[in-house]
Amino acid sequence: MFSKKTIAGAGAIILIASIVIVFSFRYIRTSSVGGLAVRAALTVMSPIQAAITSTVGYVDDLWSHYFFLVHAARENETLKMQLALAESRNNECTETILANQRLRNYVQLKDQSPFTLLAAEVIARDPSPWFKTIIINKGTDDGVAQGCPAIVSEGIAGYVLEATGGYAKVLLIVDQNSSVDALVQKTRARGIAQGMGNGSCRLDYALRQIDVAIGDTVVTSGFDGIYPKGLRIGYVSKVVRRNSGLFQDIEMTPYVDFKKLEEVMIILNPPTHDFESE
Repeated sequence: MFSKKTIAGAGAIILIASIVIVFSFRYIRTSSVGGLAVRAALTVMSPIQAAITSTVGYVDDLWSHYFFLVHAARENETLKMQLALAESRNNECTETILANQRLRNYVQLKDQSPFTLLAAEVIARDPSPWFKTIIINKGTDDGVAQGCPAIVSEGIAGYVLEATGGYAKVLLIVDQNSSVDALVQKTRARGIAQGMGNGSCRLDYALRQIDVAIGDTVVTSGFDGIYPKGLRIGYVSKVVRRNSGLFQDIEMTPYVDFKKLEEVMIILNPPTHDFESE
């Protein structure tokens, strides 16, 4: 920083220069001396006055720009906050629209279903890559019991593996431990929809002589005692019919997108089969 003597010296010089300028112009206006004196005074004082005027103008311009930048920075922060708030509200509106669409599908499903359905929210997923299960926020206190099917508007999702008072674990049909007795809707070829653990299923034990084509819909047969008959499981995505053997190799893609599963409907009164009396 500058010392006090330096500051005092600079102030004295500026003061003397200002006094000289004032008195010189007063002398020029009142003096009867000829044009030579006037021109001499102008020649000496003009550069000094120009330098002082330029300095004052520069400082004033710098000061004005400083306040402009401060105001612009504050305005920028305000606009950023308003933009963040608008984006948050827009995101909330988008989520509401998507939730309403899903709920409309569930309401339509509930109205068309002959069963008693209970809506449940998915609150957790199994983090392990080997198991495909979800946790829902409804349990035995809500009438959910072991073996109750879980469905969505696109098709079946799985069934209740375990249930407690307020929660239940659902085994998804893509889990390797899941098996669903199934039918190819078009040809009525029977098989077992077995989870593969990678997001898809295969249809085991479908007889080789029965025609199965890519794109065919696979539905539940109702013979496993868990899922009602006729619910959609998936569609055939690959068929390998060998020259020998009893069965053909069939892979299928579930209609349910399990990566986007947020709610399910639990069938509280699934049909029961008395196999002993049949």
